[in-house]
Amino acid sequence: MNVKTPKGHPLFGRVSGELWQQTLEQSELLQVDKGGTVYQPKRFRRCLGMVLQGRMQVRREALLMSTLSAGDIFGAAALFTDREHYPTTLTALTPCQALLIPQDSVRRLLRESPPFAEDYAAYLSNRIQFLSARLEAVSTPSAQGKLARYLLAAGDDTLTLSATQLCQRLGVGRATLYRAFEVLEESGAIVRSGKTIRIADRAALSQSTNEMEGKEV
Repeated sequence: MNVKTPKGHPLFGRVSGELWQQTLEQSELLQVDKGGTVYQPKRFRRCLGMVLQGRMQVRREALLMSTLSAGDIFGAAALFTDREHYPTTLTALTPCQALLIPQDSVRRLLRESPPFAEDYAAYLSNRIQFLSARLEAVSTPSAQGKLARYLLAAGDDTLTLSATQLCQRLGVGRATLYRAFEVLEESGAIVRSGKTIRIADRAALSQSTNEMEGKEV
């Protein structure tokens, strides 16, 4: 397999050339077409993956978690666990190529390469920090997230009320509300005329309750 030692890579950059070649001999090269599923809750491998080419989208149900590109890592959540389900779905946004390093090879890297062991611990710590920040973003909705939820809960596709009333109901300031209006209008989710708000795309508005509450990445 012709995959060069990833010099400067935050996880594999300090692995010796010889150990890296031995790791490659036990690894698999995965090719996925655009739109194809890389990992999903009931179909995954107990491997540590690295994106070599292309871009992948990571979702947990409707929630967009992140977008991966060349050099990014995936699969750690399934590597050393007996759980039967993978927590997210990875979908190829473009034709993708990825390296899948099996569990036993990762164990060998941890055992024989102390620098890799340190970098792997750092990688996991960074993932914990990222997921904590992501959870905070989701549990503390943005103004546009609050507005989108309010409009969806109203039932009708057309709602008429003043900005002052909306500010009071959402608990946001007028300037913040108008920025939220702008974001949702630009996304095509709503159309506004005076005090009247019309839902133009209910699916886009529903998507806004997730994706606009703290984009990663």
